[in-house]
Amino acid sequence: LICLVLVVGCATKPTVETRRQEGPAAYAALNAEQKQLVDQGQIKVGMNEDAVYIAWGKPAQVLESEDASGHVTTWLYQGTTTDEYVGWRYVELAGPRGPIFTRRLQSDYNVRDYVSAELIFRDGKLQSWRTLPKPSGNTYFAPGA
Repeated sequence: LICLVLVVGCATKPTVETRRQEGPAAYAALNAEQKQLVDQGQIKVGMNEDAVYIAWGKPAQVLESEDASGHVTTWLYQGTTTDEYVGWRYVELAGPRGPIFTRRLQSDYNVRDYVSAELIFRDGKLQSWRTLPKPSGNTYFAPGA
C-alpha cells in the first residue's frame, strides 16, 4: 500500500498549487493582480520568470540569445498530436486444407510533439508571448487501402 501511494504521488502532474509551494517567497512577492492571474494559470506581459513558471510550469526548452538591445530568453512549451497510418496487413490463418492468407485493415499511430507556446523574456520580464495552434492529426493510407 505504501509503494502504491508513493507511485501515485510521484506520478501526479504538477499544478499551480504545487508550484506555489515550491517557491513561496516568489509567490509572496507578486502583486495582487499577478497572484490572481497565476492562481488561474494565466500569464501577462511584465511578469517575471518565477510568476510564469508558477502559472504554466516548466517549459520544454529554454533558448538563450542576444540581440542589439541585450539578452533574450525564450521558453518553448510543447503539445502532442497523433498521426494515423492505415494499411493492409496480410495474416496467416488456419484453413480446412492448410494455411490461408487473408488481409486485414490495420491502423498504426505515431505521436509527435509540436511547439504550442513561445514566451520571450527580456531582463527577466515577460516581453511577449503567443500560443500556436495544434496541428491537425493526419491519416495516411497505404496503397490499396
